[in-house]
Parts: sequence; structure tokens; C-alpha cells
Amino acid sequence: MQTTSRSKSNALSLALLCTIIAFVLLSQIGAALPAAAQAEPTATPTDPIWLAFSAARGALEEKFSVNLSIVRRWDWTQAEFVNGIDSCVTIEDPADAHTLYFGWRFLVTDVFGKQYEARTSFDRTIVVACNEVTVETAAVTPNPDGSLPTPVAGAAATGGFELGGHVLELNSGTVNAMRSARMTWVKRQFRYTLGQDPSAVAGLISEARANNFKILIGVVGNTSQMGNFDDYISQYARFVAGVAAQGADAIEVWNEPNIDREWPAGQINGGNYTRLLAAAYNAIKGANPNVLVISGAPAPTGFFGAAGCTAQGCNDDVFMQQMGQAGAAQYLDCVGLHYNEGIIPPSQQSGDPRGSYPSYYFSSMLARGYNPFGGKPVCWTELGYLSPEGFNTPLPSTFAWAQNTSLAEHAAWLAEAAAMSAQSGRVRLMIIWNVDFPFYTDTDPMGGYAMIRPGGGCAACSTLATVMGG
Repeated sequence: MQTTSRSKSNALSLALLCTIIAFVLLSQIGAALPAAAQAEPTATPTDPIWLAFSAARGALEEKFSVNLSIVRRWDWTQAEFVNGIDSCVTIEDPADAHTLYFGWRFLVTDVFGKQYEARTSFDRTIVVACNEVTVETAAVTPNPDGSLPTPVAGAAATGGFELGGHVLELNSGTVNAMRSARMTWVKRQFRYTLGQDPSAVAGLISEARANNFKILIGVVGNTSQMGNFDDYISQYARFVAGVAAQGADAIEVWNEPNIDREWPAGQINGGNYTRLLAAAYNAIKGANPNVLVISGAPAPTGFFGAAGCTAQGCNDDVFMQQMGQAGAAQYLDCVGLHYNEGIIPPSQQSGDPRGSYPSYYFSSMLARGYNPFGGKPVCWTELGYLSPEGFNTPLPSTFAWAQNTSLAEHAAWLAEAAAMSAQSGRVRLMIIWNVDFPFYTDTDPMGGYAMIRPGGGCAACSTLATVMGG
């Protein structure tokens, strides 16, 4: 009996020791990994990415009989499934395949290094646990050739969510509307020409200060002057440094550099843009480290097809991935992003009659900008909803997708987008496009985006004030 007791005691001791060793090993694994890669995303039950990840993980655990509650790494991205979301599994009857070509792709690496892939629709009604991993996940080393400068330190990335608006002019009506909406920022865009002195923006800054607003200045150049690119970068950087020295609170480095309206055709690439961004960032931080540096928001588009880029431009997701691979995250405090083609509530993740393309939906558009930059916050430098209500002319054909959006929806959706941005923990600043533009032409109905409507009413002012604590 003594021998049996000793054996049981030894066995229990060994089991306890193994448990302790296992716990220590897992702790060491966790300590060696980035915080965001130690386990699943933070449980935020209303976040669409969390909900989709939970569904994807559950499908993988069921299919492979594994436990993925603790993992070495998880990655997610919006993806185009060229052959359909089911192309990573075997479908016996082709008629059973889902006709879905866009959604989330999740890659999960367990504690032993084994990888799993799952895919979901944006609304999570379709979940596919893949037979094997179909994409490579090797990390990209930014600037392997050392072509970009060492980033200058700056202190502007901190702060809570804030709201502002893009204005045509700060007259009394516009200022009163902004204040009633509880806005604290104003955005102005400046078209820079080679040789200009930074004092050209001094009036914009002083005007914002006089009305107690922080100011974001979007500095855009002229494509016709960018022939000698290296020299242009140097001159542009000197100009934005001067803007920073004059006291701008934030500078957006360019606007929509992924299309040939704003960047020379044939040279459109996120890597090329990152060269300009890096020089501008260091120049701005050298002049005033407290300026918030925002990358130029790309135009949201899938116009350039499966290839992602042509000589005329790049899809915004491809362009931002190119930026991320080039190391752009080192040279921005905030990721510039636009969202201006929604026709359903921001909280809705499916049901747009145009289809499931990610730029139609608020949540997938936010993820589209947030994902490639290692956790850098997003700044919506243009976020708006288009409504023809109050104008006597229908929307032009290229904007007819918004013909049925009412003014009440316009006001409600702006407020909901502000609330969701604030609650996401991913958005630093939301600039509404726009506050007071009256123009409504057959080519660009900017007035249809405006908060101040024909007759002077501002339904969005009260809805925004409610969510901003007014």
C-alpha cells in the first residue's frame, strides 16, 4: 500500500509540474508576441470584425477539432474571392456554391505555428472554413532598401474622438451651424503651387482660431508640376513645414493620390506616394511636433478591377496595402480615409442594392483603412451622405445611386456614423463632407452632401449634437 500511495503522489506531483510548465511556456509565448497577436480580438460584441472572427473561429474549431481560444497570431483583411467564397473548399454540386465574391478573410496561427484560413460574408450569414491556407502571410519589411528617412518623433497622435466639418467659408451661418452640431474642427483644402510661400494659409489658420476651431488643412499639389519628382517632394515638404510652423493643428498630405485626377498617370502607386508622405511628415514634425499628420485619403473605388491598378489609378484597398508595405505607418499619425457613397445606415452591413462591394458599407470601409497600418487610428477627412431633397433638380446620372436618400436619413446617418466612429476606438477625427457648399451642378452635386440645406435648415446639426453630448 505504501508503494501505491507513493506512486499516486508522484503521479499527482508530475501532473501538477507539467501543468505549471505548460502555463509558463504559454505565458512566455504570449510575452514574446505583440499584444494584438496573443489571442482573439478584444471581445466587443457590437464590432463587426469581432463578430465575424468569432464565427470564423467557431467554424475552424468544428471542422478541425481544435481549440483556437489562445493563438499565436490572427490576421484579417477584406478580400476579393475571384472564384467565389467557396473556392477554398470542395463543393460536390456546383449549384450549392455561394455567388459571393467579397468578404472577410481570417488567417489564424495557433500556438504551435499551424495556420488556418476561414472566410465570411460581411454580414456573417456565410462562413467557410477552408481546407487549407490559400494566401501567404509573411510579414513585409518596410523599406528593405533603406530609401526612406528615419521618422522624426512627434506627439500629435494622442487624444479622444473629435468632430469637424469641411467648409467653404466661415461666415456666421456656417459657424453657428458647426457650433450647434458640437464640432470643434474645421477643414480647409489648399491647392499648392510651386514657389508659394506658406504665409498663403495664414488667413485660414487665424480665421479658425478667431472662431475657436482647430484647423485641418489638406495640402494638395498640381500634377502638372510633378515632373521632377525628387525636387517636387523637397519643395512640397518645405511648404507643409511652413504651414505647420504657422500653427495648423493638422495637415492632410495630399488628397486622393490613387487616381489620375490628383496624381500623374502612370506613377500612381502607394509606394511612390509614401516617398512624398515620409518627406512631408519629417518636415512637419521638425517644424512643429504637435501637428497631427494625416495621410492623403484615397478615393474609395473598385473601378480598376481585379488587377487593382492601371496607369490611371488604383483601387483604394490596393493603394493602402502598397503604402503599408512601403512603411507608411512610420510617417503618419492618422490614416486619412473617405466614405461618401453610402445609401444605407452605417450600422447595416448588407442590403445595399448595388451589391456587396466594401466601399458601400461604413464598417468595411473603416476596416479597409485601419487594417494595413498596424493599429494607427483613422481620420475620416471626408465622410458624407448625399441627398437631393430640397433641390429642384434630380441627381446627375453618375450620382443617381443616392436619388432616394431623404434629408432625414442624411441627418440620422451622419449622427450614427459619428457615434460608431467614437465607439470603435479606431477613429481619432471625423470631418463631415460638407457643412455649407451650395453648389449643385449636373456634374458634381456638392450641395447634396451639405449639412446646411436650401433655405438654411440644418437637420444634421441637432442629430449630431445629440450624439456629441449636446
